[in-house]
Amino acid sequence: MESYILQTDLGNLEIKGSFSGVHSIRFIDDSSEILNTEVPTILEIIVSQLKEYFYGNRTQFELKLSPEGTTFQKKVWEQLQTIPYGKTVSYQKMANDLGDPKVIRAAASANGKNPIAIVIPCHRVIGSDGSLTGYAGGLHRKKWLLELESPVTQGKLF
Repeated sequence: MESYILQTDLGNLEIKGSFSGVHSIRFIDDSSEILNTEVPTILEIIVSQLKEYFYGNRTQFELKLSPEGTTFQKKVWEQLQTIPYGKTVSYQKMANDLGDPKVIRAAASANGKNPIAIVIPCHRVIGSDGSLTGYAGGLHRKKWLLELESPVTQGKLF
C-alpha cells in the first residue's frame, strides 16, 4: 500500500491506496508526517482529482474505492455516494433511504467511521434541524467543505 500527504487549504490529507483502489483519505493535524515529495504513481489519479475538487473544478470522483468495513458500513458508504454535490441530507433521511428509519444511530455511527473523507461525502449529512453535527475531520472542515460545494456564493458585506 502506498501513501501520500496532500497539503490543502483545509489541512493535510493522508491518502492511502493500492492497485485494489483507494483505502483511506483522512485529515491529519501533525505536519511532521509530511515526508513525501513525489506522488506515488498509484495515487496520481486520486491526488489529481482531489486537487481539481479543491479548485472547484470537480463535482464527482471517478475512482476505484476499497474501504474496509462491515457489510452495513459499506452499505451506508455506498448510500453516501448518492448524495449529489452541493446537496445535504439528514441522518434520518439517510436511515430512511437505507430502508429502516430505526437504523439512524447505526447509520450515523457508520457515517462517522467512513475511512475515505471527501470522496465518500459524509460531510453532506447534517442534523434534521439543519445543524452541522459531528465530522471526524472537525466541524470547521465540514462547514468549509459544504461552503465549497454550495451553489450560492456569499459575498462579503464589509
